[in-house]
Amino acid sequence: MKTRTEHDSLGEMQVPEKALYGIHTQRAVENFSLSGYPVRQELIKAIAEVKKACALTHKQLENIPSEKADAMIAACDEIIAGKHSDAFITDALQGGAGTSTNMNVNEVIANIASIKLGGKPGALSLVSPLDDVNHGQSTNDVYPTALRIAAIYLVRTLADALAKLQESLQRKEQEFAGVLKLGRTQMMDAAPVSLGSTFGCWAQAIARDRWRIYKVEERLRQINLGGTAIGTGAAADRKYTYRVAEVLREITGLGLARAEYPMDLTQNNDVFVETSGLLKACAVNLLKISGDLRLLNSGPNGGFGEITLEARQVGSSIMPGKVNPVIPEAIAQCAMKTIANDSAITLAASNGQLELNAFLPLIADSLLDSLTILKNAVNTLRTKCIDSVVANPERCLQNLNASTAPALALVPHIGYEAAAKIAKEALDKNLSVFEVAKAQDVLPEDRLQEILQHASTYQ
Repeated sequence: MKTRTEHDSLGEMQVPEKALYGIHTQRAVENFSLSGYPVRQELIKAIAEVKKACALTHKQLENIPSEKADAMIAACDEIIAGKHSDAFITDALQGGAGTSTNMNVNEVIANIASIKLGGKPGALSLVSPLDDVNHGQSTNDVYPTALRIAAIYLVRTLADALAKLQESLQRKEQEFAGVLKLGRTQMMDAAPVSLGSTFGCWAQAIARDRWRIYKVEERLRQINLGGTAIGTGAAADRKYTYRVAEVLREITGLGLARAEYPMDLTQNNDVFVETSGLLKACAVNLLKISGDLRLLNSGPNGGFGEITLEARQVGSSIMPGKVNPVIPEAIAQCAMKTIANDSAITLAASNGQLELNAFLPLIADSLLDSLTILKNAVNTLRTKCIDSVVANPERCLQNLNASTAPALALVPHIGYEAAAKIAKEALDKNLSVFEVAKAQDVLPEDRLQEILQHASTYQ
């Protein structure tokens, strides 16, 4: 393979001749063979949007010649459109607070721009990744700004996915409103309830997740772009510092605003912890819902069997006829991964020192991972599980009648002691509570049915 020679302050290194990246990226690849996968494309595209805003601002202020700035802007547009993804090869986990990723993007933009100006990759005299593409910037303001942008885009898609899941659950709430079933507490028979209300409770939980995640965008909108190394704006033109946030807002269409105290955002990553915490809350609800679905679907004959989930695939390589609840199982794993990511984000954010957090790459990878898998999990749960779930009213009623739960409905009418005696007799004689109550003539039969129906409905 043909190579070209590039140099930095540490010395010279060979880089593939036609590679769009350069020596800084090459060193990062050799230093960080850790996760086995590259930086997420959502972050790369967001960095390219930041770089485009910077180039446009410098062009407007005449800090960079128009022809050079236009070539850089065109290069950014190509990256934002999804081109050249194979040139971004730095590992997702890396030392240096994201410097390797920033330089990878700088070098790719510089080389694409150089080609547009008639040069070849590595022609740094045409467009420099440091003096031109990174002009007036630092990894420490570019990287966190890009992470906020990438996070906002994904927050919006997740909020939309949650809204659709909420609507799906509410449709099932209405569809199953008349299906009576056994309610359980601590995995024991408890009280009559409608199957519809079970789905309604899930819908309420998802509605809270939707609102919380939608609102967190407000905190993500503040950016420290223009703050350079530690938030003071050192080595950046003052006019650029104030204008670049406005330009970036126009490019992204997001309500971004320059932080009043850029040093704060350079040092502190609590907003990412907050965002992750809300994602964890969503994951907790998804984990609970997926567990409930698996229980209610269990059997089909040896378990609850009160609902039937759509059969998605054969469940065993040795047990004929077995079908597993694979969708809720997969959703549960996405939720567990999100909770684990939250722990990683918490640790990384709390271990920053003084003017910078060196562990931002871990925060970025974990946060974008959680946002992505939660969005996919929510969409999958809706389309492959909730939309097609079927109620089994006969089994629901069978389980209810075989329990002592209906005795609760009698308490307001005949008292606790009398209801307890009926429940005990029902268990001893393997009869339903209402069969015993009817035999003892404690209340008219039509009244007993009315009481049961009333007890199953939210009041």
